[in-house]
Amino acid sequence: MELSKTFDSKSAEERWFEKWVELGYFTADPKRGGPVFSIVIPPPNVTGQLHLGHALNVTLHDVVVRTRRMQGFNTLWLPGTDHAGIATQNVVERELAKEGANRHQLGRDAFVERVWKWRETYGSRIMHQLRRLGASCDWSRERFTLDPELSRAVTEAFVRLYKDGLIYRDRRLINWCPRCETALSDLEVDHRQTDGRLWYIRYPFAEGAGSITVATTRPETMLGDTAVAVNPSDYRYRQHIGKKLRLPLLGRELALIADEAVDPKFGTGAVKVTPAHDPADFEIGRRHDLPQISVMDEHARMNAEAGAYAGLSREECRKRVVEDLERDGLLEKVEPHQHAVGVCSRCDTVAEPMLSWQWFVKTKPLAEPAIAAVREGRTVFHPKFWENTYFGWMENIHDWCISRQLWWGHRIPAWWCDHCGGDPIVALTAPDKCPKCGGSMRQDEDVLDTWFSSGMWPFSTLGWPDNTEDLKTYYPTSLLVTGFDIIFFWVARMMMLGLKFMDDAPFRAVYITPLVRDQFGKKMTKSRGNVVDPLEIVDRYGTDAVRFTLAQLAVQGRDLILSDDRLAASRAFANKIWNAARFVMLNLEGAPQPLAPVETDKLRLAERWILDRLDNAIHEVTRAIEAYEFNLAALTLYQFIWHEFCDWYIELSKEPLKADDKEQVKAARWVLVRCLDQLLRLLHPFMPFISEEIWQVIWHYIDAPDLPAHLAIANFPVPADRPRMSDTEQVAMTHCIEATSEINSLRSLLGWHPGERPKAFYGRVGIEEIREIKPYIMTLAKLQSLDRDPHADGARYSRLDWGTFGIEASPNFDLEKARASRSKKLEEIKKLVDQHARRLDNPEFNSKASEDIRQQTTENFVRLKMQQRALEEELAQLNG
Repeated sequence: MELSKTFDSKSAEERWFEKWVELGYFTADPKRGGPVFSIVIPPPNVTGQLHLGHALNVTLHDVVVRTRRMQGFNTLWLPGTDHAGIATQNVVERELAKEGANRHQLGRDAFVERVWKWRETYGSRIMHQLRRLGASCDWSRERFTLDPELSRAVTEAFVRLYKDGLIYRDRRLINWCPRCETALSDLEVDHRQTDGRLWYIRYPFAEGAGSITVATTRPETMLGDTAVAVNPSDYRYRQHIGKKLRLPLLGRELALIADEAVDPKFGTGAVKVTPAHDPADFEIGRRHDLPQISVMDEHARMNAEAGAYAGLSREECRKRVVEDLERDGLLEKVEPHQHAVGVCSRCDTVAEPMLSWQWFVKTKPLAEPAIAAVREGRTVFHPKFWENTYFGWMENIHDWCISRQLWWGHRIPAWWCDHCGGDPIVALTAPDKCPKCGGSMRQDEDVLDTWFSSGMWPFSTLGWPDNTEDLKTYYPTSLLVTGFDIIFFWVARMMMLGLKFMDDAPFRAVYITPLVRDQFGKKMTKSRGNVVDPLEIVDRYGTDAVRFTLAQLAVQGRDLILSDDRLAASRAFANKIWNAARFVMLNLEGAPQPLAPVETDKLRLAERWILDRLDNAIHEVTRAIEAYEFNLAALTLYQFIWHEFCDWYIELSKEPLKADDKEQVKAARWVLVRCLDQLLRLLHPFMPFISEEIWQVIWHYIDAPDLPAHLAIANFPVPADRPRMSDTEQVAMTHCIEATSEINSLRSLLGWHPGERPKAFYGRVGIEEIREIKPYIMTLAKLQSLDRDPHADGARYSRLDWGTFGIEASPNFDLEKARASRSKKLEEIKKLVDQHARRLDNPEFNSKASEDIRQQTTENFVRLKMQQRALEEELAQLNG
């Protein structure tokens, strides 16, 4: 079987992925035995489209999973999608709006049925996209958070938490989205700095003359004020504490109260207290037993409590209130003021703090064991500094609002009696009738926060609450790979719920992926127009090149800068591998299948060196993957394959391959096949398609027992059990490579064409060492001769710490012209170096220039200094 001239990535990707799935290579079996490695995919939203964050996440998952599978672990990688309550409901509602309808016209049951139909049509789209990236998940176990089995688990968890006193219902101030018409958790609200205003409003005393001026960013909510507050230590207001004030526009009597929470430096030091529309005011109101007056409805329109302003939107109301205050002479002044405004993370509508009956989880009793699990090292973060972020949130955690006023999601398993009222019945199944009065029951209208079911993902997907074989075998999972932005949303909740219901942390390690930025270091956003579609770059460069690039750039704790240059380099790497494999196959013509073994201790220095470097690569790649240092693993692979194997050994193998000595041919063939086989196994987790394609033509020659039919399930390599090279031998080969590199640089400098063979010279090298490496240097550097002569006439030399090497100039080489050209270029570079140095030393530049400009200037300075040193070295060589 032969390899074509070029690698057809698209054909290979489709062919091999379907074959691997068809043969069940990714299917887990709890009865298989052996060490277990399990991992669950962070379930993408059913509405999702593949983005570079997904591509990075899947790549790193797959590198570890394929490695563990090849190492003999009983491996499970469980895929699935999240029903994404608000996001999915919004998508379908937008479809309805285009049809001139809304969900209320359809009714709840018909709307939910419409969402299910949408999910059947579009919901598997992102899973197909993940398959294109080569994700070796157990696709037979694909889960969806609204699957019947998972819904049963969610109900079970809710009921247990309720019975344990960890779920309760309360009327509290929550974040409300008027567009989505649902409660939002604090984490679902994005806070954006906004250029707003600060209105200074006079609140007259109820008796006598005078007033107290308060500053507010939201004059429309003053209609719900129930007090004015000052700090008890603020001397300006001590004599007025306890007096009554009159609420402007509505005339309601308010108390002037003292509370430590008031900042005397904000505005006038006096603040209006609106317990139903501000979180801080809500807490002040509780401490002082103030009334809670809500002046808006669920659409953020003013209600009857707003008096003459009822029916207005909050924006219209603000305008009217300000006009009326000005008319009444109660608006003292208006100042510009920048402040944070909370918006719904799903639709960007300004969120409204609103009093509402909601369901909550008591989180502190759940957070304490989750904190302990990380502090005690039962779950470890990579990079470790993310543990501080985790602790910072968990140690200051608030109760979790888990109810949402949506129709798409897990409906809360609580039932109410409309006849006798009272507490709800929380149960696994609907009660037939009210146990108190025998009346009919209705289920709570709310659904659960999406993150409630997602928080159960590591064990609900394995069959909990049943004690299944999957659950016993694969929980806890081995690793979680996820983004930093959902440490709070997801990681913390999985920790809390996993420890609560399984009495063990859901994963042993958490790897936080870096943020993917564009080639200029900018965050990718739709507004910047720099978002990259992973499938587009897959079509352009091939899946293997995209995967290798992402792994190569995944440095722990640093953002990932993606560029076309990087992707092109990885595609070139794939071509290099392909061409190396073609070279090996061309030189196996007529060879036995499999190749006969050789005595490795009798091999030449070059063969023993490349086998030693192979073992070193195996050790380092394995270590790096196990430490989640994906970039180091990829770098080691690149260095070994491109440089040590292709650039050096393949060139060195050409002489023995065409030798008359059959033993030399046999040895060179065996070493080439050994290296190619092992490097393909090492490469497979990163570049699965090209490695499988090549392995299919090479495996017939491999001298090993019980070889599988496909690389996907072959054994991961381990260093060979043989004596390592001596230090002397390793130094000799290092010197061989260094000498060859210096001679090749001199060839270029002195005008030699690739096909020409110059005479070369050496000095200060030991007799034994030069005898060993001289034939290799002559082959690699394409020399006519290599003689001892440290001062040959007309030769130009390069001096190393351990020896000197030189070559004669090409017959047509103009030495003076070369000197003049480089001298001129050196002067130009020196001027640029000085300009950049002065700029970087300039305090004004450092204070005014943007971070991007400063970084670019520094990088240019470093690059120019390197060019200067290289030119100085070349001139020194030309000058003899």
